[in-house]
Amino acid sequence: MLKIQPVPSNDHTPESARNPVAAFDADVIEAVRVNRSAVERRVVTLPGRRTVKKQWQAAWLVKAVQCIDLTTLAGDDTPGRVQRLCAKARQPVRQDLLDAMGIGDLGITTGAVCVYHAMVETAVTALHGTNVPVAAVSTGFPAGLSPLPLRVKEIEASVAAGAREIDIVLNRSNVLTGNYRAVYNEVRAFREACGPAHLKTIIGAGDLGTLTNVAKASMACMMAGADFIKTSTGKESVNATLPFALVMVRMIRTWRELTGYKVGFKPAGGISTAKDVMAYQFVMKEELGNDWLEPALFRIGASSLLTDIERQLDHFVSGRYSTAHRHPMG
Repeated sequence: MLKIQPVPSNDHTPESARNPVAAFDADVIEAVRVNRSAVERRVVTLPGRRTVKKQWQAAWLVKAVQCIDLTTLAGDDTPGRVQRLCAKARQPVRQDLLDAMGIGDLGITTGAVCVYHAMVETAVTALHGTNVPVAAVSTGFPAGLSPLPLRVKEIEASVAAGAREIDIVLNRSNVLTGNYRAVYNEVRAFREACGPAHLKTIIGAGDLGTLTNVAKASMACMMAGADFIKTSTGKESVNATLPFALVMVRMIRTWRELTGYKVGFKPAGGISTAKDVMAYQFVMKEELGNDWLEPALFRIGASSLLTDIERQLDHFVSGRYSTAHRHPMG
């Protein structure tokens, strides 16, 4: 096993404790290799290996709703837009549909609301009285190229404003030049700045050139104490893809084998249909197991996805597809 720093609480076991910071081990990272052809073959076979219909499909989609980080990261965000988004997070699916499925009393919400730092306080106020956390994108999002001290201060400011989760973005040049010590040091500094807030590290998979780079970046981030690894900012030319997901979740599996600790996974960018999200759920189920179908270990960064899921649930209940305006996203 890798050398792990002590977990503060004695009553935690690796199965339940937060992923701690490990000592940097270049040998572990350098040993990582990815067979691209094998990854692509595995992804191609996925739709034929697993499919669900009718009430089982509805159940998977309701679970997907609970794992969504409902997101707005636009330059023209306003407090009103964020408040509407938070209202949708509180009640992501129409009550009549939940009642018809017999789950109207379960208190279904999304996994989180994700916003820029400037909107954290607005979102925290709008979600008061719920268990829905606010996630803030930080560290010079989306490029990650601002000075390190400023990126650390941004995290601290978001946590002080009430963010319970921080989505940071790597400086991808460190990965592209093979400087994984710098990746580790950067993420470790961000983890320390987060304090009790959970850290999601966006590796920017679409910018990293190869699947091996994606795998090594994932390993370095987990070594530095990341609670989640996340595919993309949503701003890259290539965002979440199933090959990226497969490589990253296999690194999560390797990390658990090495250390005993569980790390979460978040695909983001381009996931806009129920069919899309179920493919990612199938990857989680087959590669990592049922624990990674829950919001504690699986999140989906999305904005328009919720509308399509709600339409699919409406179709399950009524037998007809409704128009999109009957399922406002925010």
